[in-house]
Amino acid sequence: MLRKRLLIPLILSLVTFGLVVACNSGTPTGQTNPSPAENAATAAIPIGAALAQTSNLALLGQEQVIGVKMAETYFNKKGGVNGTPIKVIIQDVAGDEPGAINAINTLITQDKVVGILGPSLSQQAFAASPIADRAKVPILGPSNTAKGIPQIGEYVGRVSAPVAVVAPNAVKTALKIDPKIKKVAVFFAQNDAFSKSETETFQETLKSLNLDIVTVQKFQTTDTDFQNQATAAINIKPDLVVISGLVADGGNLVKQLRQLGYQGLIIGGNGLNTSNIFPVCQAQCDGILIAQAYNPELDNPINRDFVAAYTAENKKAPPQFTAQAFTGIQVFVEALKRVDDKNKLSTLSLEQIRQQLNQEILAGKYVTVLGDIAFTPEGEIIQDKFSVAQIQMDADGKNGKFTFVKN
Repeated sequence: MLRKRLLIPLILSLVTFGLVVACNSGTPTGQTNPSPAENAATAAIPIGAALAQTSNLALLGQEQVIGVKMAETYFNKKGGVNGTPIKVIIQDVAGDEPGAINAINTLITQDKVVGILGPSLSQQAFAASPIADRAKVPILGPSNTAKGIPQIGEYVGRVSAPVAVVAPNAVKTALKIDPKIKKVAVFFAQNDAFSKSETETFQETLKSLNLDIVTVQKFQTTDTDFQNQATAAINIKPDLVVISGLVADGGNLVKQLRQLGYQGLIIGGNGLNTSNIFPVCQAQCDGILIAQAYNPELDNPINRDFVAAYTAENKKAPPQFTAQAFTGIQVFVEALKRVDDKNKLSTLSLEQIRQQLNQEILAGKYVTVLGDIAFTPEGEIIQDKFSVAQIQMDADGKNGKFTFVKN
């Protein structure tokens, strides 16, 4: 009996010891769990994407999400980063600055990404990109075209050409279509940093071409009723209307201008540069001119692959926002390859990867769907291929396409 009482505790002790060993067998004594950098090198390398998936900005962000997912699939099929796959982690920035700040903080501190593509708006970038810069995490704006974005900090760049370079092309094209244009009505969203920056460029261009700005009308990106502003402008009988806003507000403004009788040319800014505007202004979208930083007709191998993949899935040509998001991920992948060529990622801390990645991004040259690009030491994109497209709606007004204007 005594022997039995002694034997039971011994058996329980052995079982407990075996369970402890089993539970800890994945992490031997004296070792810690893998660092984020080691995980990035041996599993999938995490690249962040801070993009709008909700709010009135979702119409733009949807196209960017498609671009980063396409890039993840495309570059992983080509071997990722020297054999290591990438994983794009998407966080929603919604439509305001707090949303962008939360998304970027999460990507940096929780998701431990090596770099970030985003946020969707310039307004958000001015608020949130400084967080990435202070944390020394490279961040590339996919659609941040306002003046001053690369100047935010050493770790801030963009793959979206500045509005000052792109927007004037649309005005020059309008004058080729109608050389008699003289009086211009300007509209812009006063609560959006990009729209305010873009309208400054448009207005400077108009003045340089000796065109008369007969009225400047302001609105909010959340507005849906533009009857007062539209009526005030139409009463002055402008030959051209120039709009800087986002998809929902800009599309509704176009629709109401046409319904109130305006029949002249309309130039839309970069915020209207998406097929998601078609269901907003429908038949009234027809004829809008929009300058482009991407042309699906560009003939290089990666763009042919990109257009074929997008068209097979969506039955239409890819838009600019999708192309720019795809390009941003490409830049990260190619720069990470160069980091790994020099110093294996598995030997570097996360902080070292981020620092060296930023250096390689700025030093590299890239053959992309946007054409050949590079960066200035400040993080500004160097790009020389631009176009202008005119929206052509179908007869039923439900679908349309961007038709590129031959200059």
